[in-house]
Amino acid sequence: MKKVTIILLVAMLALALTGCTGNKPEDTSPKHSQLQSLTIGLMPDVDSIPFIIAQEKGYFKEEGLTVTLKSFKSAMERDSALQSGNLDGTISDMLAEAFAKAGGFDTVITSLTTGSYKMVVNKNETVASIKDLQGKDVAVSKNTVIEYVTDKIADESGLPANGINKVVIPQIPARLEMLQNGKIAAATLPEPLASVAIKNGGKLVNSSDRLGINPGVLLFTAKAVNGKEQEIHAMYRAYNKAVDYLAKEPLENYIDLVIAKGGFPQDVKGALVLPQYKKAVAPDPKDIDAVMTWLQARQLIKNKYSYSELVDTRFVR
Repeated sequence: MKKVTIILLVAMLALALTGCTGNKPEDTSPKHSQLQSLTIGLMPDVDSIPFIIAQEKGYFKEEGLTVTLKSFKSAMERDSALQSGNLDGTISDMLAEAFAKAGGFDTVITSLTTGSYKMVVNKNETVASIKDLQGKDVAVSKNTVIEYVTDKIADESGLPANGINKVVIPQIPARLEMLQNGKIAAATLPEPLASVAIKNGGKLVNSSDRLGINPGVLLFTAKAVNGKEQEIHAMYRAYNKAVDYLAKEPLENYIDLVIAKGGFPQDVKGALVLPQYKKAVAPDPKDIDAVMTWLQARQLIKNKYSYSELVDTRFVR
């Protein structure tokens, strides 16, 4: 009789516990396994380093996110991949977003990135300032952030943009090689390749850092921001973890990693000076406006797009 009573009590207790569990509200929070993957384009510049760190240190994985990073050597190759649907997002610039809009491609800026662009003269040139480059060959990539920064450097010194002979060399490594081989007087390069040029005898003329401009951004397709909103939020959490890592970790502890994964030349080692990375934020409206003014002044776009047309602030503030 005692055994029967004990069995009945155990059964009643089990039913009670099952009932309590059944009354709990369903957990509707996103599971890691539910996240879709993201494919992001990188360029051979310092903007890419937080993404490389987030990948290699497992920060994307901690967020339950699978990210494929694809490297490109020129803005043209990168933009073609984005517009053909092979990328969800990419490191880019404000000019590229305006051109995409003008061309009918539905993309948006989701945040700034931390980049640095420098004009460097080759070691054989006797140049004290950009005014000494009047009439000389300066390598750029046409209608990109590189040309924008080049014009801003020229404007700041009082030299008209047409005062230098712009030579279009789209691929960044080729631009560096021509500079170092003395085929051109100067080139505007992103970091870390600008540091390589300076390490090998080149001389710094001016930079985006000194001018206080940063047109580098992260772009996503409208399809991605609308269909992968949780994934992009997770990506930015991982990105910010990488920024925290970069703020406290000595460069020598990860320089070999970023050289290997970023496609940077070995000369970067011992030359690279990283910018002070910031957690992801939205662009300043005045910077967007300055780029739109530059594009319209050169008749590169018909419409001066508003901030809300170019920037989606749902992911960062």
